[in-house]
Amino acid sequence: MQKNQQKIVFIGGPGTGKTTVLNALKTKGYCCFDEISRAVTLKAQQQGIEQLFLTEPLLFSEMLLKGREEQYLEAAKSKKDIIFFDRGIPDVHAYMNYFKTDFPSLFIEKSKAYKYDLIFHFSPWKEIHTTDNERYETFEESTTIDTFLTKAYTDLEYKIINVPFGTINERTNFIIHSLYCDL
Repeated sequence: MQKNQQKIVFIGGPGTGKTTVLNALKTKGYCCFDEISRAVTLKAQQQGIEQLFLTEPLLFSEMLLKGREEQYLEAAKSKKDIIFFDRGIPDVHAYMNYFKTDFPSLFIEKSKAYKYDLIFHFSPWKEIHTTDNERYETFEESTTIDTFLTKAYTDLEYKIINVPFGTINERTNFIIHSLYCDL
């Protein structure tokens, strides 16, 4: 693992702008790992399962946990000093809690074993929230999910940095500036 490497996670309910800002950071040359739930959902849809998370939430979550762990390990091998993730390992058990679904203790153990350095939170923002094939949650559901996400990270004793509303450029610059400031 790269010494002094910063692993940075974007959290927040669906439709809060995380992926858009991650894509802006990619254009600036930063190493970024995409949200993997879309890939898992699309693969299930190709197999005739419209919403795997709703029909088999534990299987879906196990697949996400495995994928996020693989992303973390791949990042750890990178020579990059700064790595961004669109969601982190604790998101998995946060969603399971939101859906009131029992899950193995392994989910929490992985969340404790693989630590991140900074957590940037994207609050629900009605003006930019949209739904699509993979993002079916309403704005109200996104807001509720957001509370479960912030609780999961707070319970793991992470300090959460709130990203202010603004243009993509303003939000991206806020994050970059935050990396070089004492927060």
